[in-house]
Amino acid sequence: MYTLKPTGLFRPSSRPTSPAPISGQESSMPVDRARPLSKLALSNFRRPSPSPAPPTVPSSTVVQDGSFMEVLSLKLSEAVSKALAQPPGPGAPGEILAGRRPIPPGRGRTLGALILSEVKASKDNTHLYRAVIRTLHRPLSVLQLNLSNMLIPLISSPAFHTPAAPTPQEPSLNATQLHAVALATFAGELLEYFDEIGLGVEVDTRAENLKTTRESLVSIVKRVVEPLINGIKSELMPLIEGLETVPPPPAPASTAGKTSGAIKSPVPHPSIMSLQTAVPIHARALSRIVASAYAESALASLVISLVWRGMVALSHRPTPIPTPPSSPSMATATLKPKDSKKSLMSPSVTPPPSRFTLKLPQSRPPSPPAPVVPRGPTVAADARAFYNLLTQIPRPSGDKEHTRLAREVVDEAFDGLSALIALLESIQVSSPAPRTTAATVPTANANTNANTSPKVTPLAELEADLDVLTADLPIVVALPLLLRTYVPAARSVPAILGYAESEYRKECLSGFGRAEECGVPVGERVLRVLRADPAVRAQAGVDVVLRWLEREVALGREEGEVQRAEDGRACGH
Repeated sequence: MYTLKPTGLFRPSSRPTSPAPISGQESSMPVDRARPLSKLALSNFRRPSPSPAPPTVPSSTVVQDGSFMEVLSLKLSEAVSKALAQPPGPGAPGEILAGRRPIPPGRGRTLGALILSEVKASKDNTHLYRAVIRTLHRPLSVLQLNLSNMLIPLISSPAFHTPAAPTPQEPSLNATQLHAVALATFAGELLEYFDEIGLGVEVDTRAENLKTTRESLVSIVKRVVEPLINGIKSELMPLIEGLETVPPPPAPASTAGKTSGAIKSPVPHPSIMSLQTAVPIHARALSRIVASAYAESALASLVISLVWRGMVALSHRPTPIPTPPSSPSMATATLKPKDSKKSLMSPSVTPPPSRFTLKLPQSRPPSPPAPVVPRGPTVAADARAFYNLLTQIPRPSGDKEHTRLAREVVDEAFDGLSALIALLESIQVSSPAPRTTAATVPTANANTNANTSPKVTPLAELEADLDVLTADLPIVVALPLLLRTYVPAARSVPAILGYAESEYRKECLSGFGRAEECGVPVGERVLRVLRADPAVRAQAGVDVVLRWLEREVALGREEGEVQRAEDGRACGH
């Protein structure tokens, strides 16, 4: 019995061995050893899991496997096609050109973000990085070619240059200009992402960089932005140059129907009135044209040139000839309309006007009611109005590395204009009173010059503040203003130097940098001539100007020596 029982229990012929091993495993070994061996094999070579492993690369980049370059090339080509595709939906009537809408803003940033993510993913591997750069050549070359083909017909069209700048009749850009600006904005947005990872700036003799693509995008921005900005500049410059002319005296206002006299606020200069209409229109156009950091360099040049030309015009405006005080005969003329009107409405027995005149006190002549006197524009008021107008023009952004320097230069230009306004206002209240004749009534001196104030600051007080007022002004800007005010007998600065007016302005007043270079030589020459001229030395305010000029020349020499020493140390290193 014991020999048959194990045979029947452990090796039956009617069914397989039980328990079976884990599914998928077959073994001819005994049951007690099959389970440990199968567990060992699974733990070493395979780990079953119901869910796939998490990805190790970001979803925005292509997985870097054997087909990485092919997939990346297709992905970039598709992105380029989408970037230049026509936007969906209807467009505004003023922007449709040949049935097409301009490229909307932001597409350059979308394409740039994709390129940025792919390049950053391969930055740690030098060979992979070079392969990615080589892969970028083809889609970006197609993009460059398409942009050029779209841009050339636009900038060659007469509609791109006509009108050269917005006008009150046509305050918006036309369709051709809008399409060209859209292409320049797209190129500028893409260049901002190139700067973020340094694409196209490295030097590689194997031509594995994107320098050619970068230069082409920069050229697209310049070919669109610079002509439009130059058109705006050509419209504003003549108006700003007109600030140098002396405005005509305002006509006296009628006194009919007014019982009390008053003084109106200063009437703006005719150029200021024209700028008040033109500047807001051009400011809105510039906000549309300058939509990327690469267009802001041209904007900075425009703003600086406008500020500088305004400073030169305001500082060289001739002193207006003072208007003589009104005579008593003018008062009688003002009474004639009322008298004639009364004579028509009254009987003939009305006493003559002379009867009422005799009743006035004999100590003073008869005076009519004070008429409304409109004040002429002052240089200080025009300068402040000009500053307020220029603040409406957009400035370069200061939060980007590419435009930070341009913003600093523009801010320095506005600081110079603010210093000129402060100097003009100080001169307005401290200029010496004009010499009066024997027939001039003493009380009329306050109204002789429109730039004077009843509360006159002493000249010594102005001299104490003169160094602070002119700290941000070039010598060639402040000097003619001080000479006309305090040394009227002196010749003009070009005459003292022996230059023609046009030649002097071309050589010394072409910009801020040239003005700083010419400040010390011009100051030295003027200083020698003024000291040697007896007629000039007899002027009351010449000593104030001479002492100020001596300090400015000495300060300019010191700054020049410091700058030369720094340049020498830089060259030595």
